Amino acid sequence: MKISEFLKANQLSVGDNIVLLLQKLGIDDERLLKKLESEIGETAKMSKSKGNVVDPEEAVERYGADTVRLYILFAAPPEQDFEWTDEGIQGAYRFLNRLWNFVINREEWLREVAYTREELANLKGKARELRRAVHQTIADYLTDMEKRYQLNTAIAKIMKLFNELSDFEPEDETDRKVLKEGIDTLLLLLAPIAPHLSEELWQRLGHEELIALQSIPEPDEKALQVEELEVPVQVNGKLRTRIRVPFNADEETARRIALSDEKVRSYLDGKEIKKFIYVKNKLINIVLG
Repeated sequence: MKISEFLKANQLSVGDNIVLLLQKLGIDDERLLKKLESEIGETAKMSKSKGNVVDPEEAVERYGADTVRLYILFAAPPEQDFEWTDEGIQGAYRFLNRLWNFVINREEWLREVAYTREELANLKGKARELRRAVHQTIADYLTDMEKRYQLNTAIAKIMKLFNELSDFEPEDETDRKVLKEGIDTLLLLLAPIAPHLSEELWQRLGHEELIALQSIPEPDEKALQVEELEVPVQVNGKLRTRIRVPFNADEETARRIALSDEKVRSYLDGKEIKKFIYVKNKLINIVLG
């Protein structure tokens, strides 16, 4: 029987024996251990008996408590084991640093921005799309945290929202209000996971009460409404373009918009339309004779 087969049959890993052997021999070579694990066995799971545990205090001293909390909660669902990796905790550290720098670089003017939900109710264009993303994130976060208990997916949605906020370039005062609401919301969602950084940034943005005393906001249902959406257009079953149509548009409206599109007209080329198939909010298929 091969060594790897024996280890697997007995639910052992290279780390069960090799770690202790190397320590007795005075060999402290992490690369050697990883090479042995990859070639003849499985990575050892953390265990005191195996001598391969990670001291959380060392990680906290190096990266901070918020980073360690974020990494542990993001690495896997709470009921599953996970393998501690330097790459994973460094990724969490980089995310928090990006967030810190993003807010600090805009701190001066963000402090001066005030907003209400009422004045952000009738936005257009990219500002409306961003605000919808903010409130969709709230809705998804509440589902993950309160119903599914999936903290890792909730964190993933926070990270996605941060990327959208980072890509948004405010052009006027209204845009700045939308961005401020988005940042405030992100910090409120992040606070239970990374409380220290969230509290510091919350105070820097001019809020007087502690973020720890705030509740998670409810999503604005009006912000979640979709005015327009992108629908793929097929001609004889092949995707040719995408057009924007009003949400829940009827077939007559969808047909008018589709047939006025330049790309669609170029494929028609005077041919007879035998069928116009419209799946509301999802698909248009034009069948030519």
